[in-house]
Amino acid sequence: MKRQTGIWIDTSKAIIVTLEGGKEEKISEIDSAIENSVYHDKEGNKGTFSGGHHGNSESKFENRKKEQIDFFIKEVLAYVKGADELFVFGPAETKIRLEKKIQDEKLFVNKLKAVETADKMTVNEIVAKVKKFYVS
Repeated sequence: MKRQTGIWIDTSKAIIVTLEGGKEEKISEIDSAIENSVYHDKEGNKGTFSGGHHGNSESKFENRKKEQIDFFIKEVLAYVKGADELFVFGPAETKIRLEKKIQDEKLFVNKLKAVETADKMTVNEIVAKVKKFYVS
């Protein structure tokens, strides 16, 4: 039996729906630890001063965020490593980064079936979308 997996992903979390034989088997949620730039902006000019100039906290934040996104994506891929087919969707660019990582990984050759843009969704809407994708 094929293990079909749908992943709704944005920077805050991933909802993973696993189907076996077209029937819902499991719904999982992985929360990310990616820092939100809104909170970062509210921090103001904290940090160290060197030579009378403020250190570049913006680039440090961006580097930290990139590392956090990479870690989150690896966590999601480790969770779905047993999938036979993958369908990725979500509202943000995180799905594109996930798609690129899947293409780079040798374990997922020809398993990625589609990547689509989707707004914020409830868990029930995510499950329905995954079922509809694999049935049609």
